[in-house]
Amino acid sequence: MQIAMRRRLMRHLRIKHAHHWPIDPDAVKPPANWQGWPDGKQFAVVLTHDVELAGGHNKCEALMRLEKAQGFVSSFNFVPERYHVSADLRNLLTAEGFEVGVHGLNHDGKLYKTREEFRRRAAKINQYIAEWDVVGFRSPAMHHNLDWIRDLNILYDASTFDTDPFEPQPDAISNIFPFMVEDDGDRAGYVELPYTLPQDFTLYVIMEERNPKIWKEKVAWIAKNGGMVLLNVHPDYVHFGDGQPGQETFPASIYSDFLSHIATTYKGQYWHALPREVASFWKQRSQATVRHPQTVTADQ
Repeated sequence: MQIAMRRRLMRHLRIKHAHHWPIDPDAVKPPANWQGWPDGKQFAVVLTHDVELAGGHNKCEALMRLEKAQGFVSSFNFVPERYHVSADLRNLLTAEGFEVGVHGLNHDGKLYKTREEFRRRAAKINQYIAEWDVVGFRSPAMHHNLDWIRDLNILYDASTFDTDPFEPQPDAISNIFPFMVEDDGDRAGYVELPYTLPQDFTLYVIMEERNPKIWKEKVAWIAKNGGMVLLNVHPDYVHFGDGQPGQETFPASIYSDFLSHIATTYKGQYWHALPREVASFWKQRSQATVRHPQTVTADQ
């Protein structure tokens, strides 16, 4: 019933926000002193996954194999205290060249309830960051407070988006590039990686799309403007195997088709990297710009 109600509401919202979703025309301005992606690539491609429940946890290896077969790698973000996160799975992912990150703590919608509550949970999140030896974080439901997130011992956060009026906290970044959240004197800064393609749940569960057309169109636009394609696919909603997908899942073939489209249509044109690699590149770029501003011009 909840999904049916959201689908009816979505039809109205989709029309209302058509001028800035799935493409926000104002999100194309490159950062100051922008010199381009590594190796002269036209744009970047980053794949991420938020693992919501134990069922999604059980699909992670299949999703990893699907991506690896097409020459891609990704990050998998796990909720430490919502279900058992297998150390064997985390080790398998990293051994295969994938990345692991932290996705909140409990996924109960209360992480940002108060400043005190966030500090309390941040201390526990930092324990998992250290234990799992990871550098990336994403908040559940894309809730975010970029100031408070400085409490976390991370290289990057990925809790924002260029445009997504359908999220609970819809304050879009209007940016298809990463950006720095600088230190505040007491706490270290970090790199923010906004997702730039619509989430799978929005497209395939709520909107009931049946192909990756919107993803492909958005990639074409991002590639043209030299930005970052960053996608968040939830293993929980991907249907593997025979039979029809359920009401809250979509066929794995849609995702596979999309990856094949990128690999063939844009062969040699994109820098495919893990989130931590993009964040490291962006941090180094920012530091170099600060140290040697006279060597870089806005025209470059």
